[in-house]
Amino acid sequence: MPTATLPSIPHYVPAASTEEIVEWADLPVIDLAKAATPEGRAELAPQVRDAMRTHGFLYLVNHGCTEAQNERVFDIANLPFEHVPEDEKKQFAGDIKKTGSYRGYKLRNYWHIDNGVRDQLEHYNLHRSIYDLQQHPTALQPVLPEIRAFAEHNHYNVLFPVLRLLALGLELPEDTFVNTHGFDAKGETYVRYMKYYPRTPEEERKTSNVWLKGHTDFGTITILWSQPVTALQILSPDGVWRFVKHIPNALVVNAGDGMEFLSGGVYKATIHRVVQPPADQRGHTRVGAFYFAMADDDVVLRPLVASPVLQRVGIVRRFEDADAPTTEEWRRARTSAYGQTELTRKDNVEEEVINGVVVKHYN
Repeated sequence: MPTATLPSIPHYVPAASTEEIVEWADLPVIDLAKAATPEGRAELAPQVRDAMRTHGFLYLVNHGCTEAQNERVFDIANLPFEHVPEDEKKQFAGDIKKTGSYRGYKLRNYWHIDNGVRDQLEHYNLHRSIYDLQQHPTALQPVLPEIRAFAEHNHYNVLFPVLRLLALGLELPEDTFVNTHGFDAKGETYVRYMKYYPRTPEEERKTSNVWLKGHTDFGTITILWSQPVTALQILSPDGVWRFVKHIPNALVVNAGDGMEFLSGGVYKATIHRVVQPPADQRGHTRVGAFYFAMADDDVVLRPLVASPVLQRVGIVRRFEDADAPTTEEWRRARTSAYGQTELTRKDNVEEEVINGVVVKHYN
C-alpha cells in the first residue's frame, strides 16, 4: 500500500460504532502475520479450516495495512459515489445482465428486493488490473495507482495466504488454490466499492428491513474491509441471523460458491444478508470496500478429490462432475440472473435454478 505523498481527496467520515445491544456472530479471529512462516501456517491451517467448515466466515488481523492506510481506503471508496456526477455514472454503468460482469457501476434501483421495493445501493467495480480492461470516471483518475496497489495487496498479501491455509486444511499442496488464482490470468476478480443509502419507512416496512437478501457469494473468497455501520448478518449454524461486529482495521473473509464446489462442501459458502442498521446508525450511509476473488475463468468447479480430507469425510456435490461449470460459466450465470429473474417462493426462501443448481435467496 502506498505511503508516499498522495493526491488530496475529500475525507469520508463514517458513522460511529453502534452502542445498541444486538446479537453478534462469534467468528474466529486469525492473526495473518503468522502465515509468513511454515510453522505459522501449520498452526493457522486447522484454525482456518475449522472456521470455514463451521461458519464460512472469519476475521483477519495484522494483514499489513496501517490504521492511516485503512482510513485512506474508505476515502477512496467514497469517491465513485459522492464525487462523480450522476450523468457520468450512467456513462460508466455496466450492462450486467447482458455481459454477466459487474465491471463499472451498478446503480440504484437495479435489483428487486421485495413487494415492489428496489435496492438503494450503488457499487463501482474495477477489474483487478485497474488500467487495462476498462475506463474510469474523472474523480478516480488521480487515485488509480492507489487502487492498483489496493488490488495487489488484497491479492498477494491477503488472498494468497488464505488460499494456502485453505489448501493445507484439505491436506493438499499449499499452492493448490494459489495456482488457480492468477493475478494476470483471464478472470473477473475485482475491487468493489459500495455505498448503501438510507431508505424510507415505507420501504423498510415492505421489505421487513432487509436491504439485500440473504445469499451466497459466487466466487471463491470475498475480502470485506471492516467498517462501523452494523448491517451485515450471517445465518449462523443454528439457523439464527446474527450481526458481524466491526473490528477496526480488520478484514472479514468468507467463502463463496466456487470454494464450496472445489472443496467438496468442506468449506461453506455461508448465507449472509444486509439489513437496516441499529437505531443509533440510521440515517447514515454505509460505504464498503471489497475484494471479490474468483478462480481463473477456465477452472472447472469440481471437487478436488485428491484431498485426503475429502476422502475421509466424504464429498458433497451440487452437480455431477461431468456437468460442473467453469468459473466463467458460473460467474456469468449468477451475475446475469441476480435480482433480475422471477423466483419461486417457499415461506421466507426464494429459489431459482442456475446451471442445474438450486440457488436460494433468504428474506
